[in-house]
Amino acid sequence: MIANAALSSTEMIIFRTLAIATIAFVSAPLLFAADPSAGEDEEKPEWHVSEPDFSVPPRTINIDTTTGTWMSLDVSPDGSTIAFDFLGDIYLLPIEGGEARNISPGFHWDMQPRFSPDGTRIAFTSDRNGADNIWVMDLDGENPLQITDEEFQLTNNPSWSPDGSYIAARKHFTTQRSLGAGEIWLYHLAGGKGVVAVERPNLKFQKELGEPVYAHDGTAIYYSQNVTPGDQFIYAQDSNRETFRIKRLTLETGEVQDIAGGPGGAVRPTVSPDGRYLGFVRRVRADSRLFLKDLKTGEERMLVDRLDQDMQESWAVHGVDPNMAFTPDSKHIVFWSEGGIHRVAVDSGEVSEIPFRVDDTRTVYEAPRFAVDVAPDDFRTRMPRWAQKVPGKNAVVFESLGRLYIKAGDDAPKRLTRDDEDIFELYPVVSQDGDWVYYVAWNDQRLGRIMRVRSRGGSPRTVNETPAHYRELTLSPDGKTLVFRRAAGGGLLSDAASLDPGIYLMP
Repeated sequence: MIANAALSSTEMIIFRTLAIATIAFVSAPLLFAADPSAGEDEEKPEWHVSEPDFSVPPRTINIDTTTGTWMSLDVSPDGSTIAFDFLGDIYLLPIEGGEARNISPGFHWDMQPRFSPDGTRIAFTSDRNGADNIWVMDLDGENPLQITDEEFQLTNNPSWSPDGSYIAARKHFTTQRSLGAGEIWLYHLAGGKGVVAVERPNLKFQKELGEPVYAHDGTAIYYSQNVTPGDQFIYAQDSNRETFRIKRLTLETGEVQDIAGGPGGAVRPTVSPDGRYLGFVRRVRADSRLFLKDLKTGEERMLVDRLDQDMQESWAVHGVDPNMAFTPDSKHIVFWSEGGIHRVAVDSGEVSEIPFRVDDTRTVYEAPRFAVDVAPDDFRTRMPRWAQKVPGKNAVVFESLGRLYIKAGDDAPKRLTRDDEDIFELYPVVSQDGDWVYYVAWNDQRLGRIMRVRSRGGSPRTVNETPAHYRELTLSPDGKTLVFRRAAGGGLLSDAASLDPGIYLMP
């Protein structure tokens, strides 16, 4: 009930639309004549991820195995059943082990099952509507209900509130890089768009935040967050230091507390049903280990020292480690490791295997293959840059694919220069009388030069042969002075001619 009160105090739902721009760079002749909108009005049959319409027939593969990879699991409230994901389907298994039963067969990809508090339903992540969303289904896989409706900011890692009314989940947000960050959102089973519970620190944040799980009494949500310095994602982070930290959000007050972290980090929070313990994963000398924290005394101790490697150094949209779960009596933790399902006793640390067998099939399609001309003489480009109107003329100068073009009225674009050297022509700017076009010529060996060419086209002339990394060429208002930036090289570019970077003037 406290969780419900916290939700009612949430004052707004934040919607964000992020634009993603992708730029490709190719060298080849241009073809501008084709209409890019051609064929857009043609009616296309509706496509569904569960019923792919490929031109080749599917085939069936038999599966008979006693091991699996990166399996998230949960234990039913009565302690009799384990739910786990395996190759995109969800299975039920007796707690003693044995034959696993598939309850969500199909071409869609289902994962991260979580039993409802009353044990009658399972929440899970699925792409069955074409994108990762949170769904709920009965224990036999029937009556699937879509909870979230995202097409771009995808959701995963569902966790039930103790009263079964809400589901907490991670929602993914991208930045100008494809990398992004998570937020924790709460969704009511009755519907709605959801409300944000844990917001990313800022719009530029590119670090992981996720793995939400409700506290045993519903008053708080535990989650993991990358706490390394800065906002930018860093590849190959040092897991010997603190990369991730487990935090706790108190829903009624909004207070956030640090719960576990330090050298080796802390991920995949797992709360015992009695609220006494927090299971989590930490690195010890670069290896993942299962730890237990007593939430009353603060004591931490290692339970299992042979886990598969977590993903703290990398990018883990779906979680840094697979889901694990306590048994209802809080005496054991059931977890996946080394291809199998295991349980560990909280008191003694004794580990035992829970054997399972998956005897099933999968429907697979051959990968679609299309004939592609990798080096055509002509192709269409949609990459004009640095467009400049020519004074006194109904014409525009622009760059595309490293070449300068002029387009007058409805005429087809024409190449401005006759320079066939292996160079790129960049940053064009037109003189006030419309007669000249100044630009930067770039060659990886000769570096940059400042050139000019008649706006009607012709052979280019050199204005400044001093090699440098020239950028953002422009003209003064009176047309008598060129203004440009000289940058430092290095990285992907030559580090030569990198001294004295800055803004320069030249007659």
